[in-house]
Amino acid sequence: MVTIVKATTNDAALLADIGRISFIESHGHSAPAADIDAYVAAKYTPTILQQELSDPGNIYHILYHGQQAAGYSKIILHSPHPGMQQNITKLERIYLLKEFYQLKLGYQLLQFNIDLSKKNNQAGMWLYVWKENHRAVNFYIKAGFQIIGSYDFKLSETHSNPNHRMLLLY
Repeated sequence: MVTIVKATTNDAALLADIGRISFIESHGHSAPAADIDAYVAAKYTPTILQQELSDPGNIYHILYHGQQAAGYSKIILHSPHPGMQQNITKLERIYLLKEFYQLKLGYQLLQFNIDLSKKNNQAGMWLYVWKENHRAVNFYIKAGFQIIGSYDFKLSETHSNPNHRMLLLY
């Protein structure tokens, strides 16, 4: 059984763990190990996640498969990008632990967020995805997103990863 629940500040440590593991699983080979380790250590801590969860603009949801947390998402409503409409949602994170890939749970979490975005009168959703994460790029294309540009994601002072900017209009 799949359950999706809104995350609270009490979930900060859980989200930090899932975020760290998922980021390493999907991006761990994208840069030198020292850069990956430093990025993960700076971005996926309970303190950082608690701060993000305290901001009402950040909407986090946790996806459970049975009793086990399998992934999470973060969206920001009314998050325009240059050249895009004001009423548009940014999908900032959608993470699924690798052990759950074969269950196709990511699509359920994405659809949940699309439905939430629509309920909040958003015109669409946009995101960045690393160009070399072919699994994720194909996932978003299959869901109807289109590549509309690019962005260099700064991982460290000496390394950045090329990302696609993708858009789904409703």
